[in-house]
Amino acid sequence: MNKGQKFSVWYFLGAMILAWLFAEYIYKPWAESKTEVPYSEFLADLDSMSIENVDISDSRITYKLKESEVSPDKRPIINGRIFNTSAKKQNSIKSVVRLTDPFLIERLASSDITFGGIANNEGLIDLLMGILLPMLPLMIIWYFIFRNMHGGAGGGIFSFGRSKAKELQGEMSGVHFSDIGGAGEAEVELREIIDFLKDPKRFDKFGAKLPRGVLLVGPPGTGKTLLAKACAGEAGVPFFFITGSSFVEMFVGVGAARVRDLFEQAKRKAPCIIFVDEIDAIGQSRMRNFNSNSEQEATLNQLLAEMDGFEDNNGVVIMGATNRPEILDQALLRPGRFDRQIQVVLPTEEGREEILKIHTKKLPLAPEIDLRSIAKVTPGFSGADLANIANEASLLAARRKADKVSMNDFDLAIERVVAGLQRKTPLTAEVRKKVAYHETGHALVACYLPNTDPVHKVSIIPTTKGALGYTLQRPNEDHYLVSESELRNRMAVMLGGRAAELLIFDEASTGASNDLERATETARRMVIEFGMSQELGPVRYAAPSMMYLHGESGVRNDVGEDTSEKIDAEIRRLVLESQDRAMSILQEHENVLHEVAKMLQDKEVINHDEIQAVVDRENMKAESEE
Repeated sequence: MNKGQKFSVWYFLGAMILAWLFAEYIYKPWAESKTEVPYSEFLADLDSMSIENVDISDSRITYKLKESEVSPDKRPIINGRIFNTSAKKQNSIKSVVRLTDPFLIERLASSDITFGGIANNEGLIDLLMGILLPMLPLMIIWYFIFRNMHGGAGGGIFSFGRSKAKELQGEMSGVHFSDIGGAGEAEVELREIIDFLKDPKRFDKFGAKLPRGVLLVGPPGTGKTLLAKACAGEAGVPFFFITGSSFVEMFVGVGAARVRDLFEQAKRKAPCIIFVDEIDAIGQSRMRNFNSNSEQEATLNQLLAEMDGFEDNNGVVIMGATNRPEILDQALLRPGRFDRQIQVVLPTEEGREEILKIHTKKLPLAPEIDLRSIAKVTPGFSGADLANIANEASLLAARRKADKVSMNDFDLAIERVVAGLQRKTPLTAEVRKKVAYHETGHALVACYLPNTDPVHKVSIIPTTKGALGYTLQRPNEDHYLVSESELRNRMAVMLGGRAAELLIFDEASTGASNDLERATETARRMVIEFGMSQELGPVRYAAPSMMYLHGESGVRNDVGEDTSEKIDAEIRRLVLESQDRAMSILQEHENVLHEVAKMLQDKEVINHDEIQAVVDRENMKAESEE
């Protein structure tokens, strides 16, 4: 934090030291150069003709003795050494309080004494120094306090109402659309806003108006903030950046004041862009808030008035970003405020390849690197995830002191993001055996069921995410639509590990807890969201859920008790059917299960080709027997 942003005790100590130095080395020697004497001594010196000159002010007489009248120090000599016995040297300049003496001026005028006349401001310095010197430390302290109270370098207690937005000029953002990949249609829509800001006259002749606001919505990590910065960089206009939480304070009225100050700054710099990140912090629907006098509502009302009120905001474009558009107030989303909602979705395969090219531009890549294949096996990854993968791959290459980043580094980086970092946890032979059969169960059910993602790798090495092993599947393409049969197959694969444990060991273990959680959630969504239950029919029983922040689906509050019991029964039925289906597949191919599990215990990590070779041998053997 900048020192100007708060008062520090060092200011006080510094002021005291400066005051002491001034008093000790400047004021004190000057003050002690004049000796205070009674008026009778002044008259005695005057009668003895010992005075050289006299200066008279309104309240004081200052005179200087002749050099011959200044008594020297009496210093005795002992064994050739001189010792000073006087406390201090006698001063030749003396001062005395002036008394009413009508004959004094005449005596001075008739004598040989140099008389400077009567000065009206002679004692002003003494008066000022006597008053200001003790007050100097306090004055310095209050200066810093008062400056910080009124804003100073970084704001103080009187600057709560000022906006905390950071202003960037377009070229200062350092981001252009060429630095962003996979934006797709979002980039096309934003370029139209840029054209408005660059050449408004081209649109004025058609009567077109600049959009008041643009709302960027999408999952976390898809580059909403980056797109806003690219707009500022491309348009070359001032860019005000602020987060929604910056409007919230403990004092009433501060949020509304900051909104007013932000728009006043923007109007002075128009055309410009105001970007409010995480706007849901202040834009939540007022129906959710039962306190009608809340600070958040006052801030929201002021934002609504500024965006589309009595005053025009010509040339000011409001951009907001959120991953929770379902909770925003409807008055904020109407045309005239946020005219456009731009969906910033997860990148497609082509988009992921573009993003990887951008993030690997400065990396020394090995010749075998195929970014297209990496993009193909990373569906559902956001731009932030892909940037993390590129960074992890470079770290792995640096750790093994390689000259270039290899394809294996990218494979390990993807596994690290999905499954976690491998850790050395010693497992007993019994535990290794159970984990091997569990993971083999997942892999074989995926191999024998249609429309499932192919198995890429199976490992029984523990990871930092708490798993004792993992089965990694990589889809061949992006899935935009999933059928009921595909969901049932996925559930069977999830429960393949538990089925293998029941088949081989006649009991389940805690290792299937995460599998049960995911299978139960899939079954729940099939019943209450997708209407895939013959018992309940094509009815949605799920409560409104977060659009981009996926969480567990809940049931509506108006669902009756009987219906809730039927929902639970249907979920249980779907999960049990999936487990029985996995069990029947493993019983049918138990020989393959034993062989692959033994191979996994020996090698710890096996890939798709090794598993498929065992499966193919078993199929050929079965065909020959037939």
